[in-house]
Amino acid sequence: MAHHTPLGVGFIGVGMISDTYLEHLATFPGVRVVILGDLDTERARSQAAKHGIAAHGSPDDVLAHPGVDLVVNLTIPAVHADVSLAAIEAGKHVWSEKPIATDLASARAVLEAADRKGLRVGIAPDTVLGNGVQTALRAFERGEIGDPLFATTAMQWAGPDWFHPGPEFLFAPGAGPVLDMGPYYVTTLVSAFGSVASAYATAQTGQANRTKKVGDRAGEEFPVLVPTTVQATLSFEAGGSAQQLYSWDSPIRRMGFVELVGTEGALRIPDPNFFTGAVRLAQTTAENAREDTPWRDLAVEGVQGGRGLGIADMAEAIREDRAHRASGEMGVHVLETLLAIEESTRSGAIERVASRVARPATVPVEWDPTLAA
Repeated sequence: MAHHTPLGVGFIGVGMISDTYLEHLATFPGVRVVILGDLDTERARSQAAKHGIAAHGSPDDVLAHPGVDLVVNLTIPAVHADVSLAAIEAGKHVWSEKPIATDLASARAVLEAADRKGLRVGIAPDTVLGNGVQTALRAFERGEIGDPLFATTAMQWAGPDWFHPGPEFLFAPGAGPVLDMGPYYVTTLVSAFGSVASAYATAQTGQANRTKKVGDRAGEEFPVLVPTTVQATLSFEAGGSAQQLYSWDSPIRRMGFVELVGTEGALRIPDPNFFTGAVRLAQTTAENAREDTPWRDLAVEGVQGGRGLGIADMAEAIREDRAHRASGEMGVHVLETLLAIEESTRSGAIERVASRVARPATVPVEWDPTLAA
């Protein structure tokens, strides 16, 4: 590929989340969306018309399109691995919504297939590449809170059945609050503390059945097939631990709480489900632990971005022959961690996490993918 040639992108799956991807990718000169595909070809046609995309059709049409270098896989979690493997077989790089797969063997198969063909795999979330989390990670790397000790994260509210017209898949195996929301929190923690070594967790299910609250089928009941409140403790290979709460049963809404504590203070990171937000720092020492430590806002620096920021980083990394940040290896490690959390809720044991991943490089403050390469 010539240095200035945009990376050709095709979508497989153009549901709710595709709008924000398409809006942001249109602002990145390093990529060009050339075709949209979906099992519902009428929906693909409609989205192509809405976003000014030249071609549309079925998933097979995307795989066969000669202008597609990278496939954006926005299908449901249960088929993420199958669609990614088909794209790799067709000679395309892949960007997949999280999780990379719903089981570890399939996730590893995706990476192995890509390695064999010299192709790249990128995995959401790329929210952690936005200026909110990145500002916090740069402060963490500078040693603003001293040596890392532990972290606390919390995500609790009444659940996605309150806004999603077809929420069944979110309450089925492969989703639930841990696999659906966990990637944001665990990716952020791994980006700071490094690889997770083990997980221990407990779980409960608030309701055996739920009722759809919105859409054409409001009032329809559906079964809850996964735990909806999980408390987990992660231990990191390099030392330190994290306490996590994931709940879709809580009448109290507490979203996006991430706090990193070190020997000389603490950082409050913005909600990792978003690309920006306030970053707060408290600096103190153990000698002053009895005092109320004041928090101050750090200046949030760098590009905010939106969904698709990881694709822009991938396109640039392919051109520059460097590692991209939202990598398949991170996706596998995060998935293995989340599956270890789930397994621990069943086994009652501490579950080991075997995979390891390098902490991705922080995003340079001056990086701006909206500028031409």
